[in-house]
Amino acid sequence: MTVVFTRVDDRLGEFALRTLDADADAALLHAWVTHPKAAFWLMQDADPAQVTEEYRRIAAHPHHDAYLGLWNGRPAFLAERYDPARVELVGLYDAQPGDVGMHFLCAPTDAPLHGFTRAVITTVMAWLFADPATHRVVVEPDVRNTAVHALNAAVGFEVVGTVTKPEKEALLSVCTRAKFHAAVDQAATDQAAVDRAAATRTEGAPA
Repeated sequence: MTVVFTRVDDRLGEFALRTLDADADAALLHAWVTHPKAAFWLMQDADPAQVTEEYRRIAAHPHHDAYLGLWNGRPAFLAERYDPARVELVGLYDAQPGDVGMHFLCAPTDAPLHGFTRAVITTVMAWLFADPATHRVVVEPDVRNTAVHALNAAVGFEVVGTVTKPEKEALLSVCTRAKFHAAVDQAATDQAAVDRAAATRTEGAPA
């Protein structure tokens, strides 16, 4: 299985994406996509065979791919890339050349790490924009998924509007390369300010 992208986060370490093996990764994927926290993934009732079949289907699709995300070498998230003009949003929005669709899912955990999910979506976006052919990233989360809406906004997505799909009412949002890089730069600036403030408090603390 081939690693296709690597990014090092200053605080959390190395994130990477590798090709997904629908058969070898099936048990892991089943545990993730059927977890209660993955309700918006819409596979809550799937059995292992159904999960395997779904990711075999994606692997065989000419306009849809799935990748396993690693954090410091350990499986930690799932990412999907697709052509939204041919998958998910066919006829539902004004498609433009260079549009790429994206889904991501973090592995469930009982000990969430501050900033982890934002590091994951930043990694996935950096991977998509590493391809010069990608002009915009397009997403269509459930309108009720407010946690993902906030994450999307944090990395530069702007809401276009709602679209009605067979399985959900979705919040169509897009992010350009420039908006993503501006959001990443702003996050770095904000974090540097927090670090400086923390250092000042530490220096001023009584010995």
